[in-house]
Amino acid sequence: MNTSSPRATERDFDATQFRHALSQFATGVTVITTRLADGSFRGLTASSFNSVSLDPPLVLWSLHAGANSMPIFSGNSHYVINVLGAGQAHLAQRFSRRSDNPFADVDYELSRTGQPVLAGASAWFECHNRSRYPEGDHVIFVGEVEECGAHPQPSLIFHGGQFGSTQTR
Repeated sequence: MNTSSPRATERDFDATQFRHALSQFATGVTVITTRLADGSFRGLTASSFNSVSLDPPLVLWSLHAGANSMPIFSGNSHYVINVLGAGQAHLAQRFSRRSDNPFADVDYELSRTGQPVLAGASAWFECHNRSRYPEGDHVIFVGEVEECGAHPQPSLIFHGGQFGSTQTR
């Protein structure tokens, strides 16, 4: 199967306009967590999460190619995608900033492979780091889900530059 396509036409918009248009798409908010060889934990906030396949169970997320955490996530065998609950915007903000210990005072449990699963998350997916695809200024991570769990509740969303909730009145 040929997956290549001809070059796109010349763009008639700038990065600011593109970013504004993207902000109109409400996304869930996740924190991707992993454990390093020295036993410490790392995590980052990501809204680029999506399902890929049911058989095998695959999900994807993306990370800026120049991110400081790129070597950590591209080199580890496992990570957990934590889908944040409506009351967890503080975790999204905490893990979006550089910190020596973002896990300080954060409740979590360890997965089967020792990865941190954030307490109170709406859902979580423990993934084997199956493959990575560089595209543009990001790297797309495809994870094969080995375990998952859900705690049905309103989820945290991000839309128009602000946090919200899937909770309806």
